[in-house]
Amino acid sequence: MHSEFEFQYPWVLALLGLLPVYALLAGKAGKQSALRFSSAEIARAAGARTRAAAGRLLASLRLLTVGMGLVALAGPRLADYRVESRAEGVDIMLVLDLSWSMMAVDMGGPRERLSRFAIASEVLQDFIQKRPNDRIGLLAFSGKPYLVSPLTLDHRWLIQNLRRLHIGLIRDLGTAIGDAVAVAAKRLEAVPYGRSRVMIVLTDGDNNLGRVDPLAAAQLAAALGIKLYTIGIGVEQPCNMPAFDPATGRFRLDARGNLIPTLLLQPANFSVLGKMAGVSGGAFYRATNRRQLRNIYDQIDRLEKTRVIRRRFAEYRPLFEWPLLGALGVLALELILSNTRFRRVP
Repeated sequence: MHSEFEFQYPWVLALLGLLPVYALLAGKAGKQSALRFSSAEIARAAGARTRAAAGRLLASLRLLTVGMGLVALAGPRLADYRVESRAEGVDIMLVLDLSWSMMAVDMGGPRERLSRFAIASEVLQDFIQKRPNDRIGLLAFSGKPYLVSPLTLDHRWLIQNLRRLHIGLIRDLGTAIGDAVAVAAKRLEAVPYGRSRVMIVLTDGDNNLGRVDPLAAAQLAAALGIKLYTIGIGVEQPCNMPAFDPATGRFRLDARGNLIPTLLLQPANFSVLGKMAGVSGGAFYRATNRRQLRNIYDQIDRLEKTRVIRRRFAEYRPLFEWPLLGALGVLALELILSNTRFRRVP
């Protein structure tokens, strides 16, 4: 909030330009003498020497009074401006795959030991931080879906809960995409309506478990006004899943510090993800590395814009009383002088 000095009726100040014109014209015209004498010698002998500047002083005081009155009439004031923002955000439910295949190391750099989950978690944190005005929730799933965080504006707390996740935390093996989408849709439905509703599903596998068909879950989301974005991650060729400790989510290494390969993972068929996105009016994306995944979330960020409404308010403190008091003071001074020291005989 900041203060600015301004006039409510600034056009009134233009009348000040007439005062010098009036003073000039009045000075040229002058006034006739109050008394006429046949000889100036008679008037000179009648009394003391006259004060030549008295008329000019009184006229100046009168002009100053009028000028200060015009300034008061223009409405000087202090305006305290402030801007209030109201964000019409988006309700976003992030649905993250925690199945064991997310431990595959195929999306990082040549020397990186980062799993699919680690890279996805990193990109999700950046996405959350870019949307401070949105309510965002998080649901993780493997064989069963689990709510990690309801929709919240406390994104710091949300990221803390995201960092607590690791592969192996959900002991129910499998990939229940349909169940996860259905639960996430019900969570979005439970919050007060009024915002756009979006669900972003990230997975690296096919739906192979659960009671709800993925396409039926997508239709449920569409019926609730939820737009569904689906993301399939992982390379397009078979890759090994390293051994890891399900209790901590950390890789197990051999004596030389190398990863220990276990299962050979086959590329997933993501056709159902495309159908799910199409049903709800969303979009399907494919990512095989960190850069592609980051670009996908950046694109979704641009598509789902948060509307911010800013309104400017002002509180006014009128200051007209100061020039008005000044005008009254000068007028009083003029009246006192014209009736005492500079009194003129008619």
